[in-house]
Amino acid sequence: MADLPTFRTGRLVLRPLAVDDAEAMHHFFSDEEAMRYWSSGPHDTLDQTQDYVRINATDPKYRSWATTLKGGEALGWVVLIPGREGVAELGYNLRRSEWGKGYASEAVAEIIRHAFENGGYRRLVADTDPDNHGSNALLEKLGFQREGYLREEWETHIGIRDSILWGLLKREWEAL
Repeated sequence: MADLPTFRTGRLVLRPLAVDDAEAMHHFFSDEEAMRYWSSGPHDTLDQTQDYVRINATDPKYRSWATTLKGGEALGWVVLIPGREGVAELGYNLRRSEWGKGYASEAVAEIIRHAFENGGYRRLVADTDPDNHGSNALLEKLGFQREGYLREEWETHIGIRDSILWGLLKREWEAL
């Protein structure tokens, strides 16, 4: 989306997600382990990933940034999905070969900063699978509070799954 700003952190460039990021993102979306806790199963074809990326890159409902090293190919993305006034859902993904390097934490922290300082949000929420220990630890590290536990909330490619609801308020983030 053309109206999204580009951000630079210590190691990353977060730029608006583009339709032509699909091939690079296919590394994530075709990876069974990376997609384990996603709401849909791994993509069998690049066409599936192209359709998915196109929606996230062009639909104004999604505010999606590609996570890159120095502006190169997309290693993942961070998305804000506005909901009620002042509230947005946060989502993210990262190519499995890049896990454990702190890139997801760095990228998500930057989008949180933008959401609260410039985006007009007072509250961010996230929804994770209870067994997604990496994602749950990331949210907790960034100051999110566990606000709820929904039993049998999602029907996914790995079966009926529970969900943890996370929330972060602007005033809590400012106090960190």
